[in-house]
Amino acid sequence: MSKSNTRDKVLEEIHLIPENKLAEVYDFLHYFRLGLKEAAGKTEDVMKFAGSWKDMPEETFNSFIREINERRKIAFSGRRGA
Repeated sequence: MSKSNTRDKVLEEIHLIPENKLAEVYDFLHYFRLGLKEAAGKTEDVMKFAGSWKDMPEETFNSFIREINERRKIAFSGRRGA
């Protein structure tokens, strides 16, 4: 689907939304757009760590992974279905 066709379909859907719900749709779209801008800037920050574990000794890496798993178990132990 072309960009223009997708935009037209989104606009058609928006025209079908009741007037009293448009503020919610606006908030969603606005914050979605801002989130995309923010996420684009964070990619560079994350990429600084690319390859950080490359030279880590195998035992240190395995210990690190075990610790992450344990911390996740503790962090999510209070959630349903955990």
